Amino acid sequence: MATHDVLNQPPPFGGYDLLASDPTLVAALERWSPGAHGDARSLAERAAGPEPAVWAAQADRHTPELRTHDSVGNRIDEVDYHPAYHQLISVAVGHGLGAQAWTAPADSGAHVRRAAGFYLWSQVEAAHLCPISMTYAAAPALRAAPALAGTWIPKLASRDYDPRLIALQDKNGAIAGMGMTEKQGGSDVRANTTTATPDPAGPLGETSHRLTGHKWFCSAPMSDAFLVLAQRPAGVTCFLLPRVLPDGTRNAFALQRLKDKLGNRANASSEVEFDGSWAALVGEEGRGVRTIIDMVAATRLDCILGSAATMRQALLRAAHHTSHRQAFGARLADQPLMRNVLPDLALESEAATLLALRLAHAVDAGESDFARIGVAIGKFWVCKRTAIMAAEALECLGGMGYVEENGLARLYREAPLNSIWEGSGNVNALDVLRATVREPASVAALAKEAGMARGAHRQLDARIDRIESLATLAYAADAPLQARSLVAELALTLQASLLVQHAPAEVAEAFVASRLGGEGRILGTLDPGIVERAGRTLLERSMPHAAG
Repeated sequence: MATHDVLNQPPPFGGYDLLASDPTLVAALERWSPGAHGDARSLAERAAGPEPAVWAAQADRHTPELRTHDSVGNRIDEVDYHPAYHQLISVAVGHGLGAQAWTAPADSGAHVRRAAGFYLWSQVEAAHLCPISMTYAAAPALRAAPALAGTWIPKLASRDYDPRLIALQDKNGAIAGMGMTEKQGGSDVRANTTTATPDPAGPLGETSHRLTGHKWFCSAPMSDAFLVLAQRPAGVTCFLLPRVLPDGTRNAFALQRLKDKLGNRANASSEVEFDGSWAALVGEEGRGVRTIIDMVAATRLDCILGSAATMRQALLRAAHHTSHRQAFGARLADQPLMRNVLPDLALESEAATLLALRLAHAVDAGESDFARIGVAIGKFWVCKRTAIMAAEALECLGGMGYVEENGLARLYREAPLNSIWEGSGNVNALDVLRATVREPASVAALAKEAGMARGAHRQLDARIDRIESLATLAYAADAPLQARSLVAELALTLQASLLVQHAPAEVAEAFVASRLGGEGRILGTLDPGIVERAGRTLLERSMPHAAG
């Protein structure tokens, strides 16, 4: 109908170079993984094309479907995905986002290279990266069983995506998952009731066990194997449970249903039952939590990276819209209050991205003490801030942001996820308390890292001085009651110190002035002086650049 002309609407979002648009990422690669720029450039070019955005929308709209039986009644327990899901995950595997980093030389910056790719490709669609994250994270846990590691890690590190449900030896590459939580326990995995009975004559060799029980949340159920926890007389123990046994027969893996989730809809999350399912021992009996915690640490790092990616993509979409839309006689981006909101969103995003990549560098550098506490701090803070930031970015678009086809609505539905999975905010805050008590070297490593920014700002110096004294609060009887406040302060101190070290001076100054002492503040309430000094820089660092 010719009732009106479509005016004052921004062009469809897309065709942007996610690498060139992100000076924080570019600088981090130059600093910590200079050889990785080519890989990041290749993935950014792929993301800028028209197809990935279509795949993302299709994979989210056409959710996985469970098929428990075939046409004649045989139990098959398979999940059908839309072809777009396979396209997305094929790109991720093909760019080395699985376990390849664990097979690279220690001084190659491989984990930062992989982190950059994960962060970039997450901005296209996040849900399919759940199995990619578990594949990456399975490798360090499998090292507790050298024979299994030798068989499985090369397949998990492959750049060939092979979705066929067949025996490992016949596959070009493999995907891993995990199953820890049960109905009665959730994060309290020591309450698990799944049991393991040894059977050395089993198909998985002398460490074969039969598992009986269930898992309440088992994502990516078409993965080739799962790290799971089960009870032995010595306590909770870790096992590797393959979907297909070496002789090609299916393992007992009865899918009960798929979860109907708020977001993350392209990724299947299932409830599964084990009835004499074969699994191989990983690590020592009774040490299952300690064994699988290496996997949890790696997936938590990906939670931070994924949340930082969601923040960045939300910021880009807000910047895109407000730079093309006019209201009340000026571009939205030029309106005084929007000139406060957008730089504040940019500050939040830049601090999250820098922290995530610094933690990936800690893995490369073998800084286990710093990584131990830094990942828990980042998981608590960055993941929790993502939903707040996504909501603010959505408001920048107004009603358009609330419409699914725009893309920001999917980001908003996805935003709370990483703060829940792999330990909710409370779990991670308490984990930081445990680290300060049981692993004082981690506190010292945190103080050392933050201390590298000493001398730039008196307010930050005072916070750095408080790190070790704050750690002593962990011994207090009411420490759990204060855990969130403690970890929030540590997170902001760490982010501020990293910005002082690695960001433009006006950006670091803006973060210190606005965040230290103002944890509960609303985004978009920067002091006018900060907007005057840092606003233009922050806006320039948040504007999307066209590819090509």
